[in-house]
Amino acid sequence: MNTILPEAVLFDLDGTLLDTAPDFHFVINQLLAEQQQPPVSYDFIRGHVSNGARAMVCAALSLEEHSAGFDQLHQRMLELYLQHLDVDTRPFPGIQNLLNWLGEKHIPWGIVTNKPECYTTPVMQGLNLQPAAGTVICPDHVREKKPHPEALFLACKELKTAPERTVYIGDHRRDIEAGLNAGMPTIAVSYGYLDENENIDNWNSHYRVDHASEIRPILETLFCNR
Repeated sequence: MNTILPEAVLFDLDGTLLDTAPDFHFVINQLLAEQQQPPVSYDFIRGHVSNGARAMVCAALSLEEHSAGFDQLHQRMLELYLQHLDVDTRPFPGIQNLLNWLGEKHIPWGIVTNKPECYTTPVMQGLNLQPAAGTVICPDHVREKKPHPEALFLACKELKTAPERTVYIGDHRRDIEAGLNAGMPTIAVSYGYLDENENIDNWNSHYRVDHASEIRPILETLFCNR
């Protein structure tokens, strides 16, 4: 891994860089209340966040995507989320210290997410993370979503770095698959929104961490010329 020294770092968003589950939990329970359904627990929603809004609606309301009325419920959930998308969302513990270190070392960083731009941009603006991301790639910017590597290639182009010199960090199998498909060193994080039966060790990432504070030592080794 050290034969080609990395020059940049890319993060997945939900479950890797940001803990967005509290806001999703609030919104899903709003939706359930509107449907006169009982609320679900925070842990229940946390286990579905990385699978997206559709999966959360299906799980919370015990529906399938082809169920009657699903599209309307999904759209309503998104409307509610737009009103409550950065209230309790925060960087995971250890992330801000990591970003501070990247800034001190002049290592560019960015985000590659499957979260649409209309939600990603206001969340990032509301949090105003510093140093700022050098690139934020959403599915709106590419034809193919992760695990296809197209978004990662675009992020590298914007950061002016080669994929093999860029580390990708994510909390979902598709993140690691995308990174591997792009030829990147990958770090899998277990502190995000893992499915209950998911085994992170089966993702074949180059590294894994259980807390965001464990990312920096790996990067210090990879960026040993800094």
